[in-house]
Amino acid sequence: MPGALSHIRVLDLSRVLAGPWCGQILGDLGAEVIKVERPRTGDDTRHWGPPYLKDQQGENTSEAAYYLSANRNKQSLTLDFTQPEGQRIIRELVAQCDVLLENFKVGGLAAYGLDYESLKAINPKLVYCSITGFGSDGPYAQRAGYDFMIQGLGGLMSLTGRAENEEGAGPVKVGVALTDILTGLYATVGVLAALNRREHSGVGQHVELALLDVQVACLANQAMNYLTTGVPPKRMGNAHPNIVPYQDFPTADGDIILTVGNDGQFRKFAEVAGHPEWADDPRFASNKARVAHRKELVPMIRQVTVFRTTAEWVAILEQAGVPCGPINDLAQVFADPQVQARGLRVEMPHPLAGSVPQVASPIRLSESPVEYRKAPPLLGEHSEALLQRLLGCAPEQIDTLRRAGVI
Repeated sequence: MPGALSHIRVLDLSRVLAGPWCGQILGDLGAEVIKVERPRTGDDTRHWGPPYLKDQQGENTSEAAYYLSANRNKQSLTLDFTQPEGQRIIRELVAQCDVLLENFKVGGLAAYGLDYESLKAINPKLVYCSITGFGSDGPYAQRAGYDFMIQGLGGLMSLTGRAENEEGAGPVKVGVALTDILTGLYATVGVLAALNRREHSGVGQHVELALLDVQVACLANQAMNYLTTGVPPKRMGNAHPNIVPYQDFPTADGDIILTVGNDGQFRKFAEVAGHPEWADDPRFASNKARVAHRKELVPMIRQVTVFRTTAEWVAILEQAGVPCGPINDLAQVFADPQVQARGLRVEMPHPLAGSVPQVASPIRLSESPVEYRKAPPLLGEHSEALLQRLLGCAPEQIDTLRRAGVI
């Protein structure tokens, strides 16, 4: 069955993570995605290793794992658009594309005549998505933006890490480039919204995303905690500012996470823990009271959880209907029976390694399911085929472009 976006062609000029993440989602949904890369070097993340994908003899290939995480279902076209011939090719491709993704600095593509206003004149239906660190206006507009920096500047690191009075206190970044990922997701939503509007208006538009905007927007309840009180939230380790108990606790052989979301669940937990009186104690009977008396309750729970293993706690709490879970490393994640049942690891054929592992898309569509059509491409793997198919270039023209360093 054709994918949900099989009628859409995307020209992806982005690199690293936020833009490529958006491009991969669109590709998973069926769009044809053409990834434009610098000749000889390509996307920066191709070189962000080790680790690298290994071939069938166990030797490193040229493909870094980082690059492989965000570039499946794409075709790679190497193109130097700092040269006039490269700019001409981009314009000819834009005339045949529905979406353009880019994450250059503000105004960076205008020097080559590849900004939105210039390309809109060629293709009024074009949805042009720009991703920058800080947006197109404001005092920081000309700054480069990086995920780690934005996690700090945008407040996330003020909320992440052990509390100030605990050993090892201090700001900590999230273990993946979460701001980039979230920006890629918001970019996908923006592109889809613009494509939907185009169905009615007949014209495209400029979609703009800024890493800082996304990070602040995703502060969610913590932002509202501040905006409604005027008091900036503090780091609390793994504890929750508004729910207790909702954090990790030690067990006989590790740790367990309790996520008790209501008073009924707390009563069930108290019974399983052998302290049913906790649920009737005025200090703990309601979530509001438990938040107020966090310092008394949490140590009491810790004294109980250490007497059973994590597996024992998970078994008895799940049976009682109390939400909980272990803290897995990634080997345990991909060995988990639920993860395996959901098919969250997939294998795709790869020209250098035989196959390449991928993390499956979480999107499940009943009528137009996600497809895994193309492994993350080798640098320039599809250049000749794309130039021949879309622009009608003859072999001798392609040879000329290659000798000139345009492709």
